[in-house]
Amino acid sequence: MNIVILAAGQGKRMHSNLPKVLHPLAGKALVSHVIDAARSLAPRTICLVYGHGGDAVRTTIDAPDLRWALQEPQLGTGHAVQQAMPQLSNAPTTLVLYGDVPLIQPATLQALVHAARDALAILTVELADPGGYGRIVRDATNQVVRIVEQKDASAEERAIREVNSGIVALPTARLAEWLSGLSNDNAQQEYYLTDIVGLAVAAGVPIRTVSAQGQWEVLGVNSKAQLAELERVAQRRTADRLLEQGVRLADPARLDVRGEISCGRDVFIDVNCVFEGRVVLEEAVEVGPCCVLRNATIGAGSRLAAFSHIDGAVVGPDGVIGPFARLRPGTELAAGVHVGNFVELKNAKVAAQSKANHLAYVGDAIIGSRVNIGAGTITCNYDGANKFRTIIEDDVFIGSDTQLVAPVTVGRGATLGAGTTLTKNAPPDTLTISRARQVSISGWKRPQKANK
Repeated sequence: MNIVILAAGQGKRMHSNLPKVLHPLAGKALVSHVIDAARSLAPRTICLVYGHGGDAVRTTIDAPDLRWALQEPQLGTGHAVQQAMPQLSNAPTTLVLYGDVPLIQPATLQALVHAARDALAILTVELADPGGYGRIVRDATNQVVRIVEQKDASAEERAIREVNSGIVALPTARLAEWLSGLSNDNAQQEYYLTDIVGLAVAAGVPIRTVSAQGQWEVLGVNSKAQLAELERVAQRRTADRLLEQGVRLADPARLDVRGEISCGRDVFIDVNCVFEGRVVLEEAVEVGPCCVLRNATIGAGSRLAAFSHIDGAVVGPDGVIGPFARLRPGTELAAGVHVGNFVELKNAKVAAQSKANHLAYVGDAIIGSRVNIGAGTITCNYDGANKFRTIIEDDVFIGSDTQLVAPVTVGRGATLGAGTTLTKNAPPDTLTISRARQVSISGWKRPQKANK
């Protein structure tokens, strides 16, 4: 089949310089959701009709499998599909989708395409409040005879609850024929794609309707308020899927998945957590409140305490992270590693059973097993121009308030005394310490503020 995605609208009610179809929903652009649904059908051709913000749209979502058609000026949905026709193949069926209707489901589209093999197939839905939508007008035998837009509808027609989603599938040859017969004699002076219904009736072509799974599937975005409403719909659907898989959510209404999440058995997610990119939570992982995870893998049995941020990192099994811990890209923790409050790791590989429990920064480092990193420890990895590596071997104890000036190696079993600034390698199984001699000065007076 061919698939045409209409994505040329300006979206004036969004009050934004960003083209409407590029506004994010659940972590990706509105139109990207539609493209993913289209790709799931394995079409011969996907053509995006673009217009407002065209350069930004093409730069953001361009891919080798997409064809493009420019609509300029923008004279309605029928005019938009006309611009796509030269880009389409001779596939027997063409499906028309909308770049601002992101939650359309592949199964629904499959049913619509199946219904369009020898007919015009229209995706419809019944709404309690159909305001703003084109109404499906049927005759006495319940056959569809036309679609009337809100602004052109009579009072009787506006009372109809079955509405047009705008999504249609039909024979490609018929589409080309009917597009040439469209007129802009209407309130908007636009060429409506919906007018092909009347042309199909006149030609004796069967018109079939397919019902959407629910209103949510065909909801479009025309304002920030609608975008926020649809975000909650999308997040609730994700929450429901996780619950069905056995994930325990403290509150399904306070979950944000802005990418993909995969969960093992007995996972628990507390409130106000955000998951971005690709996140994997293995068996029995517990995620505390207000955590942010991006492109992360959390090993089985690990616990993330409140306000932990995990970005581009891997936590091994039985880890204990946070609260207020930050793992940055390139961090890999082995089994049983503890990273405590206000500890930041970047591009650090930490072997099993090591701990950094308080107020430390470890960057560009390789840490062995059973290492204890004291509070206030810093790996000084940057000289203002280049990054250098710190190596800490197994069974090292690093005292509080220690600075390791990279490149430097701490040998196996070594101890660094509190307050040490290490600028040379520390030998194994040895105490290394550097600090000024302690001096007490009698008779010293603390400065006082002058009396006014």
